[in-house]
Amino acid sequence: MATNADLNWQPAPESLRQLAGCLKDSLSGWDQAAQKQALVMLEQAKSSPDLNNYLALLLTSAEPPAGLQCTPQDYALIRPAAGTRLKNNILEDWDKIPANSLPLIKSAIMIAIQDVSPSIRNPAAYAASSMIRKGGVLGWPELLPNLVEIFNNTSGSQTTAAQEGAMSAMFMICEDNHKLLAREVNGERPLNFLLPQLIAATKSPLVKVRTGTLKSINIFAPVESQAMLNSIDELLQHLFVLATDPSVEVRTQVCLAFSTLVEARPDKIMPHLPGLVDYILTQQKDEDEALACEASEFWIAIGEHRDLWKALEPYLSKIIPVLLECMVYSGEEIAMLGGQSDDDDEDDRQEDIKPKFAKRKAARAGNANKEGDKAEENYEKLSGMDDDDLDEGEVEEEEYDDDDDGSLADDEWTVRKGSAAALDVFAGDFGAPVFESILPYLSQNLKHADWPQREAAVLALGAVAKGCMDAVTPHLPELVPYLISLLQDPEPVVRTITCWALGRYSPWAASLPEQSQREQYFLPMMDGMLQRMLDKNKKVQEAAASAFAHLEDDCGQALEPYCEPIVKQFVVCLAKYKDRNMYILYDCIQSLAEQVGAVLAQPHLVQPLMGGLIARYNNIADDSREIFPLLECLSYVALALRDAFVPYAQPIFTRCMTIIQNNLQQALSAASNPNFDEPEKDFLVTSLDLISSIIQALEEQKAVELVQSSPFPFFDLLGFCLEDPADEVRQSAFALLGDSSRFIYPLLSPHLPTIMPMLLKQLDMDNILDERIDQAFGVVSNACWSSGEITLQHGKGMAPWINDLLKRFVEIMTNPRVPPGLHENAAIALGRLGESNAELLAPALPNFAEDFLRLMQDVDYSEEKATAFLGFSMIVGSNPQAMESVLLEYFTAIAEYEEIGLHTPLKQRLEQVFCNIFTVYKQLIPQFDEFIGRMSPQNQQKLKANYGI
Repeated sequence: MATNADLNWQPAPESLRQLAGCLKDSLSGWDQAAQKQALVMLEQAKSSPDLNNYLALLLTSAEPPAGLQCTPQDYALIRPAAGTRLKNNILEDWDKIPANSLPLIKSAIMIAIQDVSPSIRNPAAYAASSMIRKGGVLGWPELLPNLVEIFNNTSGSQTTAAQEGAMSAMFMICEDNHKLLAREVNGERPLNFLLPQLIAATKSPLVKVRTGTLKSINIFAPVESQAMLNSIDELLQHLFVLATDPSVEVRTQVCLAFSTLVEARPDKIMPHLPGLVDYILTQQKDEDEALACEASEFWIAIGEHRDLWKALEPYLSKIIPVLLECMVYSGEEIAMLGGQSDDDDEDDRQEDIKPKFAKRKAARAGNANKEGDKAEENYEKLSGMDDDDLDEGEVEEEEYDDDDDGSLADDEWTVRKGSAAALDVFAGDFGAPVFESILPYLSQNLKHADWPQREAAVLALGAVAKGCMDAVTPHLPELVPYLISLLQDPEPVVRTITCWALGRYSPWAASLPEQSQREQYFLPMMDGMLQRMLDKNKKVQEAAASAFAHLEDDCGQALEPYCEPIVKQFVVCLAKYKDRNMYILYDCIQSLAEQVGAVLAQPHLVQPLMGGLIARYNNIADDSREIFPLLECLSYVALALRDAFVPYAQPIFTRCMTIIQNNLQQALSAASNPNFDEPEKDFLVTSLDLISSIIQALEEQKAVELVQSSPFPFFDLLGFCLEDPADEVRQSAFALLGDSSRFIYPLLSPHLPTIMPMLLKQLDMDNILDERIDQAFGVVSNACWSSGEITLQHGKGMAPWINDLLKRFVEIMTNPRVPPGLHENAAIALGRLGESNAELLAPALPNFAEDFLRLMQDVDYSEEKATAFLGFSMIVGSNPQAMESVLLEYFTAIAEYEEIGLHTPLKQRLEQVFCNIFTVYKQLIPQFDEFIGRMSPQNQQKLKANYGI
């Protein structure tokens, strides 16, 4: 290829032909060999400095360039493929693009943005956004003004395609770079220029420009910026004009804007609330689903606002009937349901099996979230309203659809779901009045002859459960038996929603004070759900299993007497379920293990449960995605069974190690050969987490023997995982490192000289990338926790790393970007360092004492907090004079310290250290009693009672 890459650059015909052929073949789904070879060649082509020039040429040439012979059909595929490849190269290899290629690339992008074809405009728009993302606004300062000039048609000569293309590019730039645009650049903020131009463009005669403008504005509406503050009144004036726009796409964005401004500027919304209520209700009843959905979101936004929800009370009588009306399945939705029938013996279609992604190992110290905590209930997952509920995941490649207005698709959200969610929020806000307002509706429709009305009434009853429990409770002795009877309803959709509704009322039934009452209500409820888990309809099975998992979480230990029938039903389901519902069944088993713990370790429960799980486990290939939820489930089961898990530990442990070895080997192969695919990191995550659980579950000697029998070098593989590029892998790896220190320390100790540098690297906040900062915090948190666990075991052996650890912990404790949980975890780890290394840390005490005491105030009382205070106090004892400025706060912390659940040796040792501290300060402070007198009388009394002060 030629190397003179500037605006006068000329292509080599043969290179152009080869590149065009690779681009065409890369899309060849029917010839996978050709597709794979094309992708390899495109990857190799990155070594050419002119590659992006060729891509730009193909993107902008309406006809095949000279020397390129291909059919119009093929060329129509090659051009957008060139644009997509150009965008990817900008994102992935920005630093490798020659500077003299940038003018040509920019020129090509501007031309393509204005192309007549949406398939060319859209990849060009993504490429423009990528240029700003990688090069910043100053890297292409004329881009934003040029786009504004085109979509506002300042010259009056722009084509419709050019205006729409420029607006599409502007929206993508705003969406991908909103933080950058709101940031100051050379004393100016791009948003200050941009926002007024966008507001002005809402007057465009082109629907797509008006829609794109509002979508762009809605990105910035929640941002607290001077630009939005200056423009808010003008924006509202334009929104009120656009509220009657003939385009449903525009009105959809208007509703979104009002919802966004509820949180950003409630003071501006409040004066217009009466008119907004009527307007939103009108839009919610519109036939367009996307518009109606966005309107229903407005009620959720107001209902969840800390103050504004109160202003809705006078309008509830208007709003709630509309919500109830919109919660009934429409004729179109009923047609899409297609008359559900018995299908439990039918295999799931591949496209119906949801991808299952592994959960990250939660942070392991301080006030971090507990492992296994579930997200708040959502209406896609629990209410039976989501016919294809989605798990976490990401779209790997954008689809360039010019008609895509960014609104939610039917399978993601509906007006029915939004209305039910709004009713739920209102129930939480207003309580009894909401239930009283729907009671006549329930009376008329719960036993309605038409199943859609019956189903919607059950949905409404379930929606108000959390917020109106006190008001509903007197009616539950009558309602619950009726709901249980609906589990036999001939219509599967009714059975589905009933499972969910009963799950919402399970805490009431489980907490009934008398055994006879529980037998009357809770047992039939639980039994009904278990029976429906074996319904003839797979959707009902799914709803019943999902509801039962939440019943387990709500009822906790109240389930202990009923473990035998529960486990029996789970085992039958393990043998019967098809792939899709198996994922939820694993969640049920996991929740049961988490709630009842050691109760599951009884032999008559262990054998059938583990028999069912192992049978499924043996039928799943190592590369099956079902291995993720199964290994996660086994993690909780192992912790519940403990010694009873021993007979199953060896083969499961060995398989996990094999999966890790194979995954790491695949990653090495992919790094050196583009013909190999990158492995899925979830295989590593779930395997590491299960090994952690097994090591925790077994007695120390058995755990040691298990690791020693590993077919692969355990700590070598762990070391690779500690340095894996994926945050979720490192997070689980550091959790396993901490557990290894706690339970198999003799095996870990010889490897610490190799592992500690990895740990120190992870604790360095300078290594955290801004775009991955949230994910990285969890990794650093587990690294803090594991370093604390290693410290407790390795003692004075930590001396070589003390200074580096001290520096890292103090940086984390004082970093304003860091969330509170990570601050606290670093403080705990630093305190623990002092137990065996007080003298080494003592000189630095003035640098961290105040931050340590401040952060520890919010940490729950636990063994971790006790060991941190113990180590900190030993540091204080080695340099007591350093505490002068915070001594009163330290004494207050000791006085308020609560010994909750501490084992006796640690409790006694902590008390002794505190006593020694007071002895030291009595000698140092001549007026010690007077100093103590500055504390509150309550704390003085505690010190006198506990330490003889």
